[in-house]
Amino acid sequence: MKNGKHLSTEKATSSVVRLEDRIHRKSGEKPIQIMTHQILGYPSFETNYEMIRLFNENKVDLVELQLPFSEPIADGPVFLRANQASLTNGTTTQQCLDFAKRVAAEFPNLSFLFMTYYNVIFQYGIEKFIAECSTIGIHGLIVPDAFPDESSEFMATCRDYQVEPILIATPYTKDVRLAYLADETGGFIYCAARKGVTGSKTSFGDETDVFLKRVRSFAKTPIAVGFGIQSSADVQFLKGKCDIAIVGTQLLNVLEEDGLDGVHRFLQSLTS
Repeated sequence: MKNGKHLSTEKATSSVVRLEDRIHRKSGEKPIQIMTHQILGYPSFETNYEMIRLFNENKVDLVELQLPFSEPIADGPVFLRANQASLTNGTTTQQCLDFAKRVAAEFPNLSFLFMTYYNVIFQYGIEKFIAECSTIGIHGLIVPDAFPDESSEFMATCRDYQVEPILIATPYTKDVRLAYLADETGGFIYCAARKGVTGSKTSFGDETDVFLKRVRSFAKTPIAVGFGIQSSADVQFLKGKCDIAIVGTQLLNVLEEDGLDGVHRFLQSLTS
């Protein structure tokens, strides 16, 4: 921001090809794309890197890099514990940005996004943070507590720097609100398959179908589904109903129980 005004989009870098365009390029090749998740600094940045190497090897499409926060309100107990452990390890926002710059450069076939909470961005500096995201090749931001109608500076700065603000809908989102979110989101609309926090198993069925058909009737972007995807069967169920399946907590469970070899096998089952 300069003299009280946001910088022109002419100032935005060209490092971020529009996220929606990247998704559409692959949509003709794949019936559904996979987005995975990493909490940065947990258990270590070295393991984060090895996980991302496996994502690339197994043709994952998008990667959600979570900047740890002490009170991650949308996260269940597994992610809460990992957030706290990462912070205890001394993970900083700058370390996360530096790591993201490295992997975005090394793995250009992956579309990288940041997931975090508003206070992390506010403390770093809203424009400073989003400008750096644009420069290093972060394609979008998922910030569950940055409600678009209450976060005008955040939303405007994302637009200025061509970093997509990705908004979240749930089965309990009313039509008028859903229409608003569909207009304001960038890249894709994130559909939480159920109310609550991450980590619990979701029973996909008729209610999921109804929800996704309702979202599709309003959506102007691709649709991603997360919260509770734990198996290849869940991904198979979602084919033809959404564009992206988001796998988060189950990846961390597999890593902790079966190590990197287990993660490799799990990814193969999702992307085969």
